[in-house]
Amino acid sequence: MEKEKIIEILNEWNYWNRPLPFTYSREKYESEIDKKYKTGEIIFLKGVRRSGKSTILINHIKNLLNEGVAKENILFVNLEDPRFAPYLNLELLEEIKNAYIYYLNPRSKPHIFLDEIQNIDEFEKWLLKEYELKSSFLYATGSNSKLLSKEIGSSLSGRYLDILVYPLSFKEFLSFKGKRVSNEFEYITNKLEIERLFEEFMNYGGFPKIVLTEDSETKKAELKSYFDSILLRDIVARYKLDNFLKLEQLAILLLSNISNLVSNNKLKNILQVSYETIEKYFEYLQNAFLIFTVKKFDWSLKKQMANAKKVYSIDIGLSKRVSFEVGKKKGDLLENIVFLELKRRYEEIFYYKTKENYEVDFLIKENELLTHLIQVSVTLNDEKTLKREIRSLIKAKQELRCDAKLMILTMDESRKMNIESEEVEIVNIIQWLLFS
Repeated sequence: MEKEKIIEILNEWNYWNRPLPFTYSREKYESEIDKKYKTGEIIFLKGVRRSGKSTILINHIKNLLNEGVAKENILFVNLEDPRFAPYLNLELLEEIKNAYIYYLNPRSKPHIFLDEIQNIDEFEKWLLKEYELKSSFLYATGSNSKLLSKEIGSSLSGRYLDILVYPLSFKEFLSFKGKRVSNEFEYITNKLEIERLFEEFMNYGGFPKIVLTEDSETKKAELKSYFDSILLRDIVARYKLDNFLKLEQLAILLLSNISNLVSNNKLKNILQVSYETIEKYFEYLQNAFLIFTVKKFDWSLKKQMANAKKVYSIDIGLSKRVSFEVGKKKGDLLENIVFLELKRRYEEIFYYKTKENYEVDFLIKENELLTHLIQVSVTLNDEKTLKREIRSLIKAKQELRCDAKLMILTMDESRKMNIESEEVEIVNIIQWLLFS
């Protein structure tokens, strides 16, 4: 590809001769990047398409400029620009850097940002070369977990640090809406508005552009386009699939059953495909960050693998848009919201069933300790529901012989209860999302 054409494309994506655009801050990610890039390691941002990875990089560019880095020392490359499509190979990366050096002549070690790097086969070879030569600060984003893990895990082991980017948390959602709630007093004095915004969050989820879009029909259309794009660009094109219909049906089926147990055998029978196809497509959907699965806790890894898994969506707005059923199940939506927040906070998340088949929605394991047993319920106003949820927690704690904190997350008011010498903390979900 000719230098002139490359620099023409790059100029449209960079800010060498124009101001950077207004963007919303995502402080947690920006702070993490700032700490990690100073180690000199390659920084990878991974996450579902449209979760805001590129914007987070632009915010980091703003921080670099504030630290005194010259604009000419920053190169942003969008590897999904269609003009690059016929040339997506290792040679293109080298040609891009050469064109940038030739025309911009950076005065010191440049910062190179490569957006959606999985579009380049064997990209890790080029990154390894740059890393070993210590000629650039390197950043990359990707929308496929297995592809990135496989390629960077082998070739770049010990040379990179990764960051998993999710759509907006509820706290970030409020910030994008211009509402910062930093303490309980601000929550109480703005409670009605915050509850209204939480309903909106439950309806449309946390994809940044969707949150900033006002018109509901536009939101719905955008969410459907996200769903199609994830399937077509991150799965069908990546794995060269020829049966889009079955993949789409499986995705819709899973997103219609969030917070519930799924069985590959049942899915196979419903979709009339082989077990191997279900297993393969299921993995592809997870690799694209569209869905997550949670295993039943057991100290035996073999038993963990054998038991049915619960499925969760990357975004409840996406689930509601593609499923007619999920809109009726507020409890499932709340559980999915809680799951995503737990994913941000903890590494190991399970569900649990006692010997008497009492289910606990979430079990948190930190190192070798079981630290939390958590139930999610829309309301505990019904005495039977309250007793059932508490019974499950206490039976699980007794059976596991652990010192886990017992918690029920609900839309009710927060309070504490002591049952059978056990303290059960009942916490309002919104307050838990904002302050815990």
